[in-house]
Amino acid sequence: MNILIQGGRVIDPAQQLDQVADLYISGEQILAIGERPEGFEADEVIDAGGLVVCPGFIDLCAHVREPGYTQKGSIAKETAAAAAGGITTLVTPPTTSPVVDTPAVAELIQDRAAEQGLARVLPMGALTRGLEGEQLAPMHALAGSGCIAFTNTRRPIASTLVLLRALEYAATHDLLVIFQAQDASLSQGGCMHEGSTSTRLGLNGIPEAAETIEVARCLMLVEQTGVRAHFGQLSCERSVRLIESAQERGLRVSADVSIQNLLLTDESVSGFDADYHLMPPLRGQLDRAGLRQGLVTDTLQAICSDHQPHDAITKQAPFAATEPGMSNLETLLPLCLQLVDEQLLALPQLIEKLTLGPARILGLDDGTLEVGTQADICIFDPEEQWTLEPELMRSGGHNTPFAGRRFKGRVRTTLLGGEIVYRA
Repeated sequence: MNILIQGGRVIDPAQQLDQVADLYISGEQILAIGERPEGFEADEVIDAGGLVVCPGFIDLCAHVREPGYTQKGSIAKETAAAAAGGITTLVTPPTTSPVVDTPAVAELIQDRAAEQGLARVLPMGALTRGLEGEQLAPMHALAGSGCIAFTNTRRPIASTLVLLRALEYAATHDLLVIFQAQDASLSQGGCMHEGSTSTRLGLNGIPEAAETIEVARCLMLVEQTGVRAHFGQLSCERSVRLIESAQERGLRVSADVSIQNLLLTDESVSGFDADYHLMPPLRGQLDRAGLRQGLVTDTLQAICSDHQPHDAITKQAPFAATEPGMSNLETLLPLCLQLVDEQLLALPQLIEKLTLGPARILGLDDGTLEVGTQADICIFDPEEQWTLEPELMRSGGHNTPFAGRRFKGRVRTTLLGGEIVYRA
């Protein structure tokens, strides 16, 4: 099928492209930008006048909950939500049931995503069997089954020797390891950032050291092994400085941040609203400022949704007894556009954090509109205003602190491999 996307503002950071132009798609690939190819006849014309045309977004952390937790979400629902959010590739953690520590589970996730055909789902494999932190998972076999990276999520690997051996093995096969740094003993029993707000509310806090100590430990082992490493969803200013120092020393280290940690602080918890119970927790204003600075200096190369859908009952309890996380695929773009409105980033810089940055971290050729690449495309209206109604969300989880919020910026059309998978 031939598709013409006509008259949009085409932004592709990979090509340093920002201009009003026509985009020509033939089959699964981008055929041309600008001048009409000879003999091209469009089967469908998409009018993108006044809209932004950019690569489909790549989300570095989104829980799809399947297999095992389909009461919270499913591959069908989460990929539908992703398509509505302009996201064409989801990277999902191995915290399913069973855990992604065998090729069969990795293949199951990818097969079910391919059946839906709404977004690519790239599973992360478990770093240790069962995420129990004791025996190494079969990483080489998992990589052969499509696992894009390896992580133990926030589950502890108490033995530094086990972690060292895991990183040595990953380095030998040039596999990407993703850390979600959190010291289990320091964070145990905590449900929000440790600070004046947690003290006032009488809630157990999680100190910054729970993250920074684990970041420091992992960085020392990364330096010793030379493994490719990524630190996901950082929440502290000091963590950003540690990553920046490691990058200056030449370590192959990257990092990302979730959009909620760039916009919100622990003061949001003041009303005991369980939708603000997040992990990593919302930190203080100084930490938020440090994360924003890291974004501007490219110490943090990507922004993710950290999408964690839940069924309603898990949020209907006293704050500390609820499960952490928010459903965020459909609000990722408008939340990110707030950074542009606040003049923290220019629009092309923001799009880079959602496309080219994540692609480079993962070692993918995606995140671009270059001729000959697969046509994963997001078309959005940066000015359209709309109100979030949780009951209309496509995700299986409607747990969001932004219910009833008025947003600016909305996806109009999403294409995956040249196929229109969402149209507003």
